[in-house]
This record gives sequence, structure tokens and C-alpha cells, in this order.
Amino acid sequence: MERLEWCARCLRARLVAAAVRRRLPWLLLGLVFLGSALKDGDLVPETPMQNKRNVLNVYFVKVAWAWTFWLLLPFIGVTAYLFAKSKFLYGPTKSVLAALRRLSTLLVGTAVWYVCTELFIYIENLTGTCSTSSKLSEPHQLYATKQECHRNDGIWNGFDISGHCFLLSYCALMIVEEMAVLEGLSIDRNSRLRVVINGLFVSLCFLTMIWVFMFLCTTVYFHDFSQKLLGALVGLAAWYATYRVWYLKPFSPGLPLPNIPLSSKKYSYSR
Repeated sequence: MERLEWCARCLRARLVAAAVRRRLPWLLLGLVFLGSALKDGDLVPETPMQNKRNVLNVYFVKVAWAWTFWLLLPFIGVTAYLFAKSKFLYGPTKSVLAALRRLSTLLVGTAVWYVCTELFIYIENLTGTCSTSSKLSEPHQLYATKQECHRNDGIWNGFDISGHCFLLSYCALMIVEEMAVLEGLSIDRNSRLRVVINGLFVSLCFLTMIWVFMFLCTTVYFHDFSQKLLGALVGLAAWYATYRVWYLKPFSPGLPLPNIPLSSKKYSYSR
């Protein structure tokens, strides 16, 4: 437990800060430009990460929203309940309702993920054509979707907006925003809940590092520059529209730290 506490304290000092939340969007955009420049200049070495079947891509990125959802679910639920109970002096019923309100953030995120993913697929199908190696004697067929093309051993050429750049940027930004609650949360060192929160927090930190690393790998090895840039911009726009605009309104899931400015220096969790 002491190692977990030490690890959590080190990560909090570096990741739970307003500066991180301000700079991460610019870092992600910078990685798009840097990775694309390296890719276009043929300056990228061959590594296992350029294989789409690598472990991180198959078992993490392909189900990125599931990882993000199921780790944030208990983290938001527990921290929102404790925050409402300790800061607003709510009773158990009101604290549960406050936690449920904050958990609706995950419903919003799921809607963002689903709508944007379906939109990307629609755009790729709308702009694409299928190239097949059929014999000249065989009649030429037209395919309406990428799936139909692939079922007939064809190659689909369409505008493929990077879903990885979109989802990884959105997930990383969302996790960093939600971890900000630790700036305003006080928990006794000997509490079992502290151990639970530390475990979830450390897991979310490492998950965020994986998302940023795989975001970089995507910019370096896959997609055209415009496809990566548009995907990242959609992810950043979804984050901004929620955490910087909508969640400031009364009828919304709300922010992890309500009524506390982004530049606040308050940090009582480690006491």
C-alpha cells in the first residue's frame, strides 16, 4: 500500500494540475504535425508499432472507449459522492444524486464516441470507391460500402478520418479533466477508500500515457495528414464543447470541481 501511495503522490504532482489540462490539447495538436512530418519525410524507423496487430492496438486502442468508460465509472462515482458529502455537506441521498449527475458524463462521452464514429464511417463510404482485381471478362460491380468491397477482396479508397486520433485525444482529455477532482478532495490516509481511489487514479494515469503514446504512433505510421488533423480536431472540439462550454451550465453533468477556477492552487487530497 505504501508503494501505491507513493506512486499516486508522484503522479498527482505531475498530472493533476491546471497546467496539464491547459497544455495537453496543444501537445496533441503538436504531435499531429510532428508525426506527420516524420512520416512524410521517411524518417520513421521500422518498429512493431507500425503493425496494426501489435498488442497495444489490439487489446487497448481497439476498445479504447471501453477501457476509459469502465475505469472512469467507479472513479467518478466514488469521488463525486465524497466531494458532494464533504464540500457541500450533502446527506447520503443528495450525495448519491450528485454522483449520478456526474456519472452522466459517461453517457455524454458514449454518445460522442458513437455519433462521431458513425459519421466517420459514413464519410468514408460516401467518398470512397472500390478497386478490385476482377478479370476483364467479369462484369464490373459497384459497392456502396467499405464492408461490401472487402468481402469481395477489394480495396476501398475513401477519405478515412482517423478514428484513433479522434478517440485517443478525446479519452486522454476526458480522463485528465476528471482527475482534477483530486485537487479539492480530502481523504484520511488510513481510509480504505483512499486505497481504492489511489488504485483507480494510478490506473487512469497509465491508461492516459498509453493513449498519448498510441496517438503519437498513429500520427507517425498511419493516415494522411489531413485525416489525422481532422480526427484530432473533432476530439478536441468534443472536449471543448463539453468541459469548457456545456458543463459550465446548470443543466449539465457539471464539472468535477464546481465553482473552483481552472487556475486554483487548492490541493488538499495529499494532506
